[in-house]
Amino acid sequence: MIGASARLLRLLSLLAARPSWTCAELAGRMEVTDRTVRRDIARLRDLGYCVDSDAGPWGGYRLRAGSRMPPLILDDEEALAVAVGLREAALSDALGGDQAALSALLKLRQVLPPRIADRLGEWDDAFVRLPGSEGPRIRAGMLLELAAACRGGRRARLSYTDGQGRATVRDVDPYRLVHTGRRWYLVARDVARGQWRTFRADRVDRLQPTGHPAEITDPPDPALLVSRNIANGPYPLYATVRLPLPADEALRLVPATVGTHRPDGPDATLVDIGGPDPDGLARYLLGLATPLRVLAPDSVRQALLRRTRELLTAHTDG
Repeated sequence: MIGASARLLRLLSLLAARPSWTCAELAGRMEVTDRTVRRDIARLRDLGYCVDSDAGPWGGYRLRAGSRMPPLILDDEEALAVAVGLREAALSDALGGDQAALSALLKLRQVLPPRIADRLGEWDDAFVRLPGSEGPRIRAGMLLELAAACRGGRRARLSYTDGQGRATVRDVDPYRLVHTGRRWYLVARDVARGQWRTFRADRVDRLQPTGHPAEITDPPDPALLVSRNIANGPYPLYATVRLPLPADEALRLVPATVGTHRPDGPDATLVDIGGPDPDGLARYLLGLATPLRVLAPDSVRQALLRRTRELLTAHTDG
């Protein structure tokens, strides 16, 4: 059994990890009794940590925003600098796709004193990010709201604008955030349809808690779901291509966000790739600069042959 001091630090870490915990959940995570949890909560309060509790079947404990930051103590300028740095890392993917910066920022922002949180909000409003040629823009505050919804295990009402500009409102059970390198996607269960869906985070207009617990049963692989939905987007034309490469090499050449892969023996992979028209798909396939065979449709095969002949003619001497 861990010592009392180590147990208190573990309890602080859990309280900072998500908005609310029931006594039973904390007891299960820490492998102690409910009575021990209640006693440790009382000790934290005696030490000056603001731990609130709610009554009722869905009540629990939460670390109040504005509490001292456990277990590291920073002054105002240091806390603000850390928060800004984490925000920029989360938005720019500077640390890779493991969402570590976003997770750390979520924990930090939950316990920031109001005077620092207000300053960070002012910076969010004042900064203008210059995106890439097609890079989406998402507010850091919205990204944190989505992350908190996933961590909290609570149902939410999502106001969303789809790719056709249609505004919808639906109840969802948030599950995970997925970063593809260019965009953030929310993976959630659409309550009314009973289906797992992906939502572009930059198209979320508002997220409002409903007060009900999320129903997360048989969840999908979030990264795989996002990859498939992107690759199987609303394209008017699809081509099936055979690459003489094993699956891992084919994935490096054609990412999962571009095509849907399936093995064709140990040394070949079939890939379904969507595009705007036969000529556009032919240009993409030529750009892969690797041997391949177009299995279907014939329009893409003919467009690829035509472009190949044009290239040969243009580079033939005489």
